[in-house]
Amino acid sequence: MSISIALETALQDDVRGLVAQLNEHLLPLSPPEFQFKMSVEQMSGVDTSVFVARDEAGTAVGMGALKVHSCALGEVKRMFTLPEVRGQRVGSALLAAIIALARDKELATVMLETGTGPGFDGAHRLYERSGFVARGPFLDYPDSEWSAFFEMPLTVAQPA
Repeated sequence: MSISIALETALQDDVRGLVAQLNEHLLPLSPPEFQFKMSVEQMSGVDTSVFVARDEAGTAVGMGALKVHSCALGEVKRMFTLPEVRGQRVGSALLAAIIALARDKELATVMLETGTGPGFDGAHRLYERSGFVARGPFLDYPDSEWSAFFEMPLTVAQPA
């Protein structure tokens, strides 16, 4: 399967559909108060860049976003691929595009919050395989059994 990945607006019906499917997928996996979702409208803010993966027919099959919090910190948000393309490296390609954009923006670190438990094993493997390492909570995320946190430093401190 050939996949293309591009920066697109979140304010499209097919992206709204991916967000709805992601929200539905997450619903049974953890309590709602520990699901830190961005709406499509929030994803369309100037601080957020949304990547959409499309198949040969132009169908949206995955998405992921980079939210810039500061010159030092970017956050991976709303990573999702349709079940029928999982295992075909679509998530890896989306994550690589997000990391490349973070590097282009000269961010120091990219972090993310995701869930815990068997429903998130694939996500954890993806992040670890891509070079993310486990860390504690960041920003205003609570420390809870329902969240796992990861980071990837993008810059190396120069010796003084």
